[in-house]
Amino acid sequence: MVWVRNHEFLIVKKQDLERLAISVIRGLAMDAPHTARSGHQGTAMALAPLAHVLWTRTMIYDSSLPSWPNRDRFILSAGHASILLYSMLYLTGYQLKLEDLQNFRKLGSLTPGHPEAKHTPGVEVTTGPLGQGLANGVGMAIAERNLRARFGSDLCDHRIWVICSDGDLEEGISHEAASLAGHLGLGKLIVAYDDNHITIDGPTELALTDRTSERFESYGWHVNDLGEKGEDLDAIESALSEASEIENQPSLVILRTHIGTPSSHIDTAKVHGYSLTDQEIIATKETLDLPSNEDFWIPNNVLEFYRQAGIRNSAVRINWEKQIDKEDHPQSEWLAVQNGSGLPGWEKELPKWNVGESVATRKASNACLQSLTNNVPGIIGGGADLTSNTGTTITGHGIQSYSCPEGRQIYFGIREHAMGAISNGMALHSGMRPVTGTFLVFSDYMRGAVRLAALSQARSIFIWSHDSVAVGEDGPTHQPIEHIASLRVIPGIDVFRPADANETVGAWKAAIQNDKPTALLLTRQDVNVLEGTANHSNVAQGGYILLEPSKTPDITLLATGSEVSIAVEASHELSKSGLQVRVVSMPCIERFEIQTREYQESILPNRIPTISIEAASTFGWSRWADISIGIDRFGISAPGPEVLTELGITKEAIIKTAKQLLQDERKDF
Repeated sequence: MVWVRNHEFLIVKKQDLERLAISVIRGLAMDAPHTARSGHQGTAMALAPLAHVLWTRTMIYDSSLPSWPNRDRFILSAGHASILLYSMLYLTGYQLKLEDLQNFRKLGSLTPGHPEAKHTPGVEVTTGPLGQGLANGVGMAIAERNLRARFGSDLCDHRIWVICSDGDLEEGISHEAASLAGHLGLGKLIVAYDDNHITIDGPTELALTDRTSERFESYGWHVNDLGEKGEDLDAIESALSEASEIENQPSLVILRTHIGTPSSHIDTAKVHGYSLTDQEIIATKETLDLPSNEDFWIPNNVLEFYRQAGIRNSAVRINWEKQIDKEDHPQSEWLAVQNGSGLPGWEKELPKWNVGESVATRKASNACLQSLTNNVPGIIGGGADLTSNTGTTITGHGIQSYSCPEGRQIYFGIREHAMGAISNGMALHSGMRPVTGTFLVFSDYMRGAVRLAALSQARSIFIWSHDSVAVGEDGPTHQPIEHIASLRVIPGIDVFRPADANETVGAWKAAIQNDKPTALLLTRQDVNVLEGTANHSNVAQGGYILLEPSKTPDITLLATGSEVSIAVEASHELSKSGLQVRVVSMPCIERFEIQTREYQESILPNRIPTISIEAASTFGWSRWADISIGIDRFGISAPGPEVLTELGITKEAIIKTAKQLLQDERKDF
């Protein structure tokens, strides 16, 4: 090739320009981690041809409006190769600057170590823990198909593209997600598998001998193994185009790539991370016909080529916007779906219960869910083989399947981890308010996805029922102890544990209005509907005075969930002995923590001795209570009431503790 002073190429034939463009991507993949002295170079270098084809020939998007609802979605499940994604976003004209690439992995940059949704324009989901992105893609594909079936292909018709690695496919979550995707026949989901045979420890053969193509074929996927064509742009485009035409199966395109291409570390575990020295980068750039003495080099013709690719679908997007106004679908329903909100008056349709009724909060939750599904058009979801048990049954709206794509009831099967990540994908796709359900003790199997929901502010709603040792005979393996506290310590998620059916309604209302994930912890057993729990604003504030004595309180009983009714019973008994007892219900500590200090002090004054009551670990309650009644051991197998009695979650235990606390307070005074 011939150089001129400004490093523009004299040769401008498209084939040569594309090869130069791919070399530029590889140069950026070396330079950004090298500047940061941290990151992953090799995978991004190997995948440059695939990324080039996706962004210039295949994907439908408009970089001038990254949030266009009918855009194709792209997920880099192999999030460690983030510089590849950031490079493509910058080159094609998203809201990134060259300085953002130069600040890769630095404090405050738009280019963090792994992609983060709602942080970097053009990043759809937060990936990093392997397998999550692939499962997110399944969720996005469900969302796309459901909206297309309900609102028509003029409003919703796009594809979900995923790049995954062997690490993604080794993680168990990918098996769960891929199995469900094949079962559902998600034809708009296309996954490119970077089969580079390298992990951090060394060759994948150290731990992996799966026949990936056969595994995915058994799941019901369409599989195309391109073999050694990772550099063949036309072959890659043809395979992706073929996959795009498959309607009833998700597709897996396997590319045998060579990590670190074309550096001297090619096909080594070393180049999986940050390894190329100054001299090795210079030598590699010379091989790529790049100026070896310049970092972040992008010639004008390459940048212009990519910028034109970024807006090549602008006309498609503009026509789509015009089409919205022509549709017969009520605008309020489409807008409600896009906003994840309810139709006008949705709150008024929520159920109510009378004081004295006895109903499990999981059953009250199901009544709420049914009402909301009728009035919040984005709701979709179900349970992990515990649909009826957890109150996540949705009737009258179809069962999600290839033959019923409009169905809003999803049977996830026994796939808790994938269920959580699929839910996040649906939520981040926009247009869906996903609901998932399982027993609280099995939230452990979902934790990776729940954490990422909080990190990415996905508006997922997690239903976890059977929330205490009142589960009973199933024993300690099924009785949650530490789970409530462990969920509360995750930043960015509201954990509601409602006291009764009416507080459950308030929790659901808060969940729909929430701009982040919400957890609802619900009882298996019936609990009485209490006086004073029907005020939804009280629930939304997280904690409130449920029962106030006629005079200044001597003591406060602070409780959550089913233990609130026990606290009320204990307060009546204590009142008979002349004590003034305040009862505070705390359905959501996270909400209470963000209230003003004045409000918090009005509910839980420091001067009034306080006892917390919760049938779970006492961890965390010392901030709000002087003494805690809880369970800091594993449970036991017996009928629920007997377990609660044996472990001290009783009216009698509260009364005894309260009297002792007041006696100790007087002694100290």
